[in-house]
Amino acid sequence: MNELRFKPAWWLANSHCQTLWAVLFRRQIKNLFPRRERIELIDGDFVDLDWVGTGSGPIVLILHGLEGSIESPYAQGMLQAISNQGWRGVCMHFRSCSGERNRLPRAYHSGDTSDLAEIVQRIKQREPHTPLAAIGFSLGGNVLLKWLGETGEQNPLIAAIAVSVPFELSLAATRINQGFSRIYQWKLLHSLYKKIKWKFQSQAAPITIPSLKQLRTLRDFDHHITAPLHGFMDGEDYYTQSSCRQYLKNICVPTLLLQSKDDPLVGNKSLPAHHEMPSRVRLELSEKGGHVGFVSGNFPWKSFYWLEHRVPLFLRNYF
Repeated sequence: MNELRFKPAWWLANSHCQTLWAVLFRRQIKNLFPRRERIELIDGDFVDLDWVGTGSGPIVLILHGLEGSIESPYAQGMLQAISNQGWRGVCMHFRSCSGERNRLPRAYHSGDTSDLAEIVQRIKQREPHTPLAAIGFSLGGNVLLKWLGETGEQNPLIAAIAVSVPFELSLAATRINQGFSRIYQWKLLHSLYKKIKWKFQSQAAPITIPSLKQLRTLRDFDHHITAPLHGFMDGEDYYTQSSCRQYLKNICVPTLLLQSKDDPLVGNKSLPAHHEMPSRVRLELSEKGGHVGFVSGNFPWKSFYWLEHRVPLFLRNYF
């Protein structure tokens, strides 16, 4: 198999099948045995890290997507692939995504790079000479790319990969509100709303939280909750400031972008043009693959998760 080019499984040709297969049918990986570490942040809150692998080899930091965690199949699969290379993997949980409420009112969002910057700084302080790379999925990919652009030549990573990224958040919010994709929107919206209500059971909410009936779309949620909770004027201001596409031109770290044209959550209207990306940023665009799907294999019981082969191949060039 040519591991540099994605070939979709013939029985998963549809973008939604690609997106949902691993979520619904992939067996949970039971031999990871992650070790949890809590990092106390300078603002008085915390971030939980789950480590996999031993020794002193290179470290690969994983940033999950919206409402993801180490329980997400793509995170588990990638951690296993990293461990199989003899490297160490670490899944960074965004605030309140590790199963515990965070202390401060703020949550996490697509443009919040401060926690990522602090976690990377802590890792590099402990192991200044260890090669460190990062992988971001979906929302985590937007966070990663925005931070890479913000830091430019000062960024400490040796390489980076971003998968199924919503380069322009407003366009992604429009795409997920169309057709069958509204099923994903419904699930994410309910998860986000449940979490925000859970978060403010133990502390007073600094904003007015509308009822779920008033929030019909993710755009509504971002306008009424994400934006005011994190200091944006409104949802569109949040989307404008947080979208990573405008930051790509400043990236200096070797970076691989893995996208599919049929992504049902992101679409392809926000994909960057060649002139927007510096020479160190490479976009590999597949015709099919869904959203963080990329499932190959001749038979369902022999599924081949292409990302877990393509990513190590790329990282070997820098480790």
